[in-house]
Amino acid sequence: MADKKTLVLGATPNESRYAYLAANRLVRSGHSIVNVGLKDGEVAGVPIEKPETIHTDIDTITLYVGPQHQEPLYNYILQTHPKRIIFNPGTENSELRDMANEKGIETEYACTLVLLSIGQY
Repeated sequence: MADKKTLVLGATPNESRYAYLAANRLVRSGHSIVNVGLKDGEVAGVPIEKPETIHTDIDTITLYVGPQHQEPLYNYILQTHPKRIIFNPGTENSELRDMANEKGIETEYACTLVLLSIGQY
């Protein structure tokens, strides 16, 4: 399987959160990750950084930030210009989806954990 470098937006060291589970599953599945969030710590051996550095080599952003908190991240997400954005359950946002599609970024309302488990990531 090819490495699809993934930015986990909403990364957290809280082991009960889906972002934590997804980061670990991505690494176990052979994908490199960048953890971006507001909390300090690390997940799957990768430090959590603040949404400041624009990464230009990202295949996928997997989103774990609710729509009510996404607007301040729009520029960060769009400037990163991934190939695709996965809106995990509870993060769906038609405004951000439309903005991304206008910039040629594929968007998907899906669950990263499910996609990985069925080999469709």
